Amino acid sequence: MIDDDICYRALGKRDPRFDGRFFTAVTTTGIYCRPICPSPRPRRTNCKFFPSAAAAEQAGFRACRRCRPETAPGSPAWAGVDTTVNRALKLIDEGALDHGSVADLADRLGVGDRHLRRLFDERLGASPAAVAHTQRLHLARRLVETTDLPMTEVAQASGFGSLRRFNDAFAKCFRQPPTALRRAGLDDVESAGDCAFVLTFAWRRPYDWRHLLGFLRRRALAGTEACGDDWYARTFHTAQGPGAVHARFDPVRERVVARLTLPSPRVLRPAIWRLRALFDLDANSAAIDAELARDPALAADVRHRPGIRVPGTWDPFEFACRAVIGQQVSVKGARTIALRLAARCGEALPDDLGTSGNGDAGLDRLFPTAADVVDADLDGLGMPGRRVEALRAVARAFHDGPLADARSLAPDVLRATIAGLPGVGPWTAETIAMRAIGDPDAFPGTDLGVLKALGLDLSADGRRELDARSAAWRPWRAYATVRLWNLQEDNP
Repeated sequence: MIDDDICYRALGKRDPRFDGRFFTAVTTTGIYCRPICPSPRPRRTNCKFFPSAAAAEQAGFRACRRCRPETAPGSPAWAGVDTTVNRALKLIDEGALDHGSVADLADRLGVGDRHLRRLFDERLGASPAAVAHTQRLHLARRLVETTDLPMTEVAQASGFGSLRRFNDAFAKCFRQPPTALRRAGLDDVESAGDCAFVLTFAWRRPYDWRHLLGFLRRRALAGTEACGDDWYARTFHTAQGPGAVHARFDPVRERVVARLTLPSPRVLRPAIWRLRALFDLDANSAAIDAELARDPALAADVRHRPGIRVPGTWDPFEFACRAVIGQQVSVKGARTIALRLAARCGEALPDDLGTSGNGDAGLDRLFPTAADVVDADLDGLGMPGRRVEALRAVARAFHDGPLADARSLAPDVLRATIAGLPGVGPWTAETIAMRAIGDPDAFPGTDLGVLKALGLDLSADGRRELDARSAAWRPWRAYATVRLWNLQEDNP
């Protein structure tokens, strides 16, 4: 948590750089706000500052209706670089505490229950259960105000076990029943159709979204995903059937507007988290750029292109397949082979999903699941036999092996597990950690593009120099890697 006096000064300037970094509660009104709230600045003596929305609500304050704290850029990135906290937040976002206990969550993370509670108290000022409760309520409010879903489905989508619990919690938090809030905002509801949700996601400046879309466009698999000048669309699997998303980037209002078509409201929460991870929406780019700009090799790129993010991926298994396929081949060659794999093993997308809300994106196929690949005929895809066996080993590990719950694994455990598979090396393990689970310090130190951008080679001396230089980039080596790839593309 930053100093209260700094918070108050930032509040006076409505500085957007602090949006999501702290929340201001006013003791005389019982309301908490974002730093950019248009309301007049309250007296200093009436202000309390909290590191998270959950902490403010746990202290008895309710969310402001003008600045809508639930739409602030995600704050997990401001929790520091504590890997356990960030992994826990991701799992909570996906609904880990909707049907499980804090002890169950701690067990998945490999830590003790008391230790996890202590970390949350130190970093966020609230317990894991309070964070989960706040996220459920804020998602529920967004659905009430921006969709025409029945309240029963709103309760399901936001993670409440029953409609009664949902109504009680909503009324307690927002001082009115959900039906009253819907009546107030009904004119603003955007019709999305059956099982579709239109949601907005704010980003924190700086954010070079054009670079991110360009990166995804060069690697897009036709039929499974598509990318335009200001939009991205793709298909995906959920626990209850196929889904699709069409996301449009709005630089004027600094947000992403996403239309999610899902088989059930119950799978909305994990889909939201995966979308945020795909676009790396929660990164603190200003702080990351400031650190990387200290290296002369990166300083000019930071000045020229502030806000570079690490493009994520929707599904860890899909990216693991593509990383294995991409070993020692070009981006274009890897995409060609991945297209063959999708055509041979992936399911055709239902017609209504391919056209519903996705314009002319041409979506017609799902990327295969691990179960699809395990026993599939992989001959003739254009890969050497050893790489085919590596791909099959990865599929087995994700299907019913140690990577079945990959997103909950600590980065070092994930690396060791992947590197232990036959035919999979350190480069592949690092790129999977980097893009599939969002490890900000992942670093493919043997990447030819990284070495060439720095004028180094694969010799022992070149690797030692790279190791020494990269130590100064920690814990943001993944972001340095993306920038070095940029330099190599600019100077092939």
